[in-house]
Amino acid sequence: MNTPLIAVLLLAAAPPAQKAKELAAHKEWEELYLAFAAADPAAYPEPQRPQVAGPLLKGCEALLADDAVMAYSLGERAVAFQETAGGLRCLARSALKTDQRAAAEEALKKGLEQFPKDGAFALELGRLQLLDKDSVGALATLQRVPPKSKEAAEARKLMQQARAQVSEEGAARREAERLELRMNGEPAPGNTRQAKGSAGGDVVSAGLSYESSEGKDGMRVRQNRRFAIRYFNSNRDFGQRAEYEGKVVSALDEAYDFTQRTLGRARERQLNVVLYTRDEFATHLGETYAARVAGLYHDNAIRMNDAAELTQNTKATLVHEYVHAALDEICPRGGDALPRWFNEGLAEYIEWRYLGLDGPPRGLRDRMRGHAKQGSLPSLSDMDSRALISMADPEIAYGTSAMAVRELVRLGGQERLLDFVQKVGQSGSFQEVLKATYEKDFASLDQAVRTALSGR
Repeated sequence: MNTPLIAVLLLAAAPPAQKAKELAAHKEWEELYLAFAAADPAAYPEPQRPQVAGPLLKGCEALLADDAVMAYSLGERAVAFQETAGGLRCLARSALKTDQRAAAEEALKKGLEQFPKDGAFALELGRLQLLDKDSVGALATLQRVPPKSKEAAEARKLMQQARAQVSEEGAARREAERLELRMNGEPAPGNTRQAKGSAGGDVVSAGLSYESSEGKDGMRVRQNRRFAIRYFNSNRDFGQRAEYEGKVVSALDEAYDFTQRTLGRARERQLNVVLYTRDEFATHLGETYAARVAGLYHDNAIRMNDAAELTQNTKATLVHEYVHAALDEICPRGGDALPRWFNEGLAEYIEWRYLGLDGPPRGLRDRMRGHAKQGSLPSLSDMDSRALISMADPEIAYGTSAMAVRELVRLGGQERLLDFVQKVGQSGSFQEVLKATYEKDFASLDQAVRTALSGR
């Protein structure tokens, strides 16, 4: 029997597509399901399948609140006839309501791959991963929620939860490793194995467990192999110091983990982190600087302004400055060998990612679009060696630089970006390596930023 004849016989045995529309019009959902429960979608010409899928999806959505079992059955049939975003969403929701977790995840993953601009799939899948304590997987999934989608705000909240879980899991893992070493009679990292620092006679912890002390300058010091945290007591008692140091440690571990995941590398040499209140920052670095700068990285140290309380903005600034510290190690000749716009742009771009954004915040984006239309965006060549904080509009300068780095990430991903930074550090010619790696010069990268802002 030939193939065309088989198709004709199958179609004759299947209910006509028009019947689905008629049953849905009368809200005869059970009859609709029974009519098409055994129908083979392949028996219908492709243009007719949406005519069946649409009414089935309508039934799934209508029954979702009151009869999740029937809703799931209708949703499953709808997706069999046509895999639409709406069908996969309803199938996932009804599966969750009927405790069919695996089916829900399968529908969400399929929706995420087929409809990446629909933020519902990444949001709900990330939420499930969070419930399963898969914080790393949840963070990766939630970062795929489009920044302009209606789900973006909720996704940012969940990403903060995921980052907190990652930090807690890291701390718990390190503590478990320390206890295991102790039980095995081996020296616990950071407690008994110590090495002299190269300057000032400071003792540098050799492991990841933190040790607390007071320095000669009167500042409290809490350090491990990665970080040496310094701050003035500010009249804190022991309990307050312990609570504050715990929050700082969590924030720094989070900065390390996030940079490691997002950039692909983190800093390994110990880094000084000096935390000032606003008044202390003004006393040590001057009133003008204190009014304009949230934090800075210089001479192997991050210095944080207004860090008496660790807000979300403070932690985002910490991530920004930590990227500078990491670049200083990744680039063979140090971060100063890179153009100012690239160094600041990479730090700003990763700060956006930390905040759950893939581009500038909406207000800044609108301002940048206005400048792009007027032809007044700063060029990369103007920011090659000039400090961005000294530009006429520093916020626009930082945003433009970050958009340029974002274009490089889009062109080659994080691995190529790291390879690019290392080659620049070895050769010394940023523009030559830029041309060889990305086939771009400053002018064409400027144009790519303008194009990205225009939405084309």
